[in-house]
Amino acid sequence: MFRSEHARFPDPAVRALFPALTDTGPVYLDSASTTQKPRPVIDAITRYHSAHTANAGRGTYRWATTLTHALGEVREHTAAFLGAAPDEIVFTPGATAGLNAVALSWGLAELGDGDEILYSPRDHASNVYPWLQLRDTLARFGRRIRLVPYRVTARGEADIDDIRAKLTPRTRLLTVAHLHHVFGALTTLGELREHLGPRIAVCVDCSQSGGHLPVRVDELGADFAVLSAHKMLGAPGIGVLYCRRRLHDRLTAFLPGGNSGVAPTVSGLAPARMPERMEGGTSNIPGILALGAALDVLDTVGTDAIAEHNRLLTRRLIDGLRPIPGVEFLPGPAHAAGEIGYGIVSFTLAGIGATDLGFVLAELGYLVRTGAHCVPVEPGGAAADADSVRVSTHLYTTGDEIDRFVRCVATIASEVP
Repeated sequence: MFRSEHARFPDPAVRALFPALTDTGPVYLDSASTTQKPRPVIDAITRYHSAHTANAGRGTYRWATTLTHALGEVREHTAAFLGAAPDEIVFTPGATAGLNAVALSWGLAELGDGDEILYSPRDHASNVYPWLQLRDTLARFGRRIRLVPYRVTARGEADIDDIRAKLTPRTRLLTVAHLHHVFGALTTLGELREHLGPRIAVCVDCSQSGGHLPVRVDELGADFAVLSAHKMLGAPGIGVLYCRRRLHDRLTAFLPGGNSGVAPTVSGLAPARMPERMEGGTSNIPGILALGAALDVLDTVGTDAIAEHNRLLTRRLIDGLRPIPGVEFLPGPAHAAGEIGYGIVSFTLAGIGATDLGFVLAELGYLVRTGAHCVPVEPGGAAADADSVRVSTHLYTTGDEIDRFVRCVATIASEVP
């Protein structure tokens, strides 16, 4: 659908799918925060609320059974999208809920005194705080686990050598961001596979990579993986948790209650089959239907094409910003030798704070993210990271918008004392 590197992209037919984007409106460059919604996603939500609203998995009448079947199809579609099996796909309220589900349903039951979790303090707070909470919760019951931080390279990737050096016989979980939400750097752990024994579970935060580039959990070697629908053209309030089948018998119910399939016994709750075990309560039905519509759009365009589109825009942005006096890039593709890029670039401009720069850019029609970008402030962690401006693109971003943004930053830089 994207014709060539030299074409004015994206394809006008793709751009037209997004009603919030107009040629005269602001330039949206904050897709890492949330993506714009295509018309099929909007229609899926509207259709559920305006016609045949019912509760899936409850009634035997046609409205309810049709929805039950539709949600099952979205689960199958999601599994195919990730290279997984349908019973490995759990729908959650979001990626944050998915990571907390791993901590609560796997970590509470599996981790013992002295076990270790390897993590990056510079990841998104949602991939840091659940493990801190898990450590503190277990400590109340006399189990002391260790959180072992690993470094990030100048390119913004997880430092594989540092992780390898910190693996011990007590390592039980390695958690990593597939695509870093600030640095825009990709980590695949390929060099580590032979060092990760069966006792080490691998958890991958795919919130930024899902919908931006091909994500195959089998190729990642993930035991757990999370995605956030609203960052991949879907609606907020719905996410995906992938749970590799080999760990299913080690998972306890995340939200026991209605529709979770668990049953009381003399000794407690009998485990239900997956994925119902992890999905107690009423599902976010419109959110799941919207996810299905988003996956249809992503399949039609192709994640390979989206990845290439974002790569070209990333290089265009970096090449445009690099000559501007005072621009300093955070770790990421700007520091890489090759022509890589995944649609996220963060930078600062000398003489003006990131928040003030973001305000000026918004006044001039460019919508970007500023601040610490949900990186937790923790001793020895990301507290030293400066606030920055983050530019993030997606399939609807055009090369012309990137060029205009660069010229705007150049003008501001020339006027900063």
